[in-house]
Amino acid sequence: MTETLMPGCTGVLVLADGTILQGIGVGAAGDAVGEVCFNTAMTGYQEILTDPSYMAQIVTFTFPHIGNTGVNLEDIEEFGRGAETAARGAIFRDVPTIPANWRSQSDLDGWMKKRGLIGLAGVDTRALTRLVRERGMPHGVIAHAPDGKFDLEALKAKARDWKGLVGLDLAKDATCLQPFVFEEGLWDWPAGYAKLKNPQGRDKPYEVVVVDYGIKRNILRALTSVGVRATVVPATTSAEDILARKPDGVMLSNGPGDPAATGQYAVPEIKKLVASGTPLFGICLGHQMLALALGAQTTKMDQGHHGANHPVKDLTTGKVEIVSMNHGFTVDRDSLPAAVTETHVSLFDGTNAGIQVTGKPVFSVQHHPEASPGPTDSLYLFERFADLMEKA
Repeated sequence: MTETLMPGCTGVLVLADGTILQGIGVGAAGDAVGEVCFNTAMTGYQEILTDPSYMAQIVTFTFPHIGNTGVNLEDIEEFGRGAETAARGAIFRDVPTIPANWRSQSDLDGWMKKRGLIGLAGVDTRALTRLVRERGMPHGVIAHAPDGKFDLEALKAKARDWKGLVGLDLAKDATCLQPFVFEEGLWDWPAGYAKLKNPQGRDKPYEVVVVDYGIKRNILRALTSVGVRATVVPATTSAEDILARKPDGVMLSNGPGDPAATGQYAVPEIKKLVASGTPLFGICLGHQMLALALGAQTTKMDQGHHGANHPVKDLTTGKVEIVSMNHGFTVDRDSLPAAVTETHVSLFDGTNAGIQVTGKPVFSVQHHPEASPGPTDSLYLFERFADLMEKA
């Protein structure tokens, strides 16, 4: 049955329990199903919406004013694959504002249309955030119909029937199709993105193989900034093929989906990489699958961690840093084996945020240390990785 809602309503969010939020449609017309989460960052909406770790999720922005810096080609985090390998939808308190920034190349609404990204504005994002905090991240369908007509029963059924992220391997869709070399560095004002620099005291860069489970561009930029020539390879690449490249180190990237599902094919290869003695650095999904390879377990979180203001304590130094996080699964700290030490912990809820292997150059963190968006407190982790490669 097609229904017309309140006057002026051109967008809805329909949850699996039948809850309907009405508002103004933004961006592309159509509908998309996913897991509804909230992000507490005040800036960086373009980086958030193009982060492959948000694949199959609908992002609610708790900050009300989104769109005021516009969008540009330089702040896109995925590698040109579009909305299919990033966030499925976006929810705003206010209709995105007209951009007023010298770097802006387009307004947010027009950019979302081109990407096929569906948005909903004019809803009470505080109430929706409370719902997620109290009940967990619900399954929902976000829909935009310029004529204001929606088949609500069909949308409810679509939300109910969606199986969710548990057991879902999304890395296979987010990964690159073939290896490529990345040599772009971090943003260097006013010239733009810097070029690869050799590490001090070395005549050539470190050679690092990055296993791409849904890598962000700025993670690669932060990696090259410490003197790394990064070769990015698909998620299904074997340990034998990786080690045949004779890398100084291996990075396990961030990415979307259930680590246990991707781990069906990734964990056996990660075990071989750990056994090889090659320095190994895992981030986000890479952290979770490294933990699985070491004998730990992962679990689904109720509301996850999504934002650029999360406090994490580095237990190896006692330092507290503010970090960017984006994950809906977590490593069960009680399942960590004796040879694995917890190095970082979230000060929001005490969940695990980092590990290292005793006697091996192997470590990982749950958060995104490259600060896109977010603070730069954790960039030292790339230096820590470089130190391990230098010692090796």
